[in-house]
Amino acid sequence: MTTVIWDRKGILLVDFMPQKTTINSDRYCNSLRKLIRAIQNHQRGRLIKGVMLLHDNTRPQVYPQTQDLLKGFRWTVIPHPPYSPDLAPSDYHLFPKLKEHLGGQRFWTDDEVKEEVTCFLNRLVAEFYDMGIQKLEYRLQKCLD
Repeated sequence: MTTVIWDRKGILLVDFMPQKTTINSDRYCNSLRKLIRAIQNHQRGRLIKGVMLLHDNTRPQVYPQTQDLLKGFRWTVIPHPPYSPDLAPSDYHLFPKLKEHLGGQRFWTDDEVKEEVTCFLNRLVAEFYDMGIQKLEYRLQKCLD
């Protein structure tokens, strides 16, 4: 399992998890802390408090521990309407492309998979990621109408 976080310019964080990992509030908060470090390291000069985060309403993301961490980051959390799986850009934009790329390949170790996934995600151009965010903006607007 992996957490992939990206914006309109590209990949911000790929966080591979050990097999049989359960995503709980502690694990999710750890990924968010890695994300803030990744933003600071990869995009120097970018305002951390100007981040807008879209995540769904699963338990790890709505626990008080997670909410407190996000308040401390001073990020804007975009409300995710319930029963709206079509709002996750990774699901409708990124992962289908990754699945297509990985289709038919054989990997003998987890490390081979991690390396191939990371390389593939980093090879995608900024326009690809920007298009995914543009689709999100359109989908969010449709939900509000």
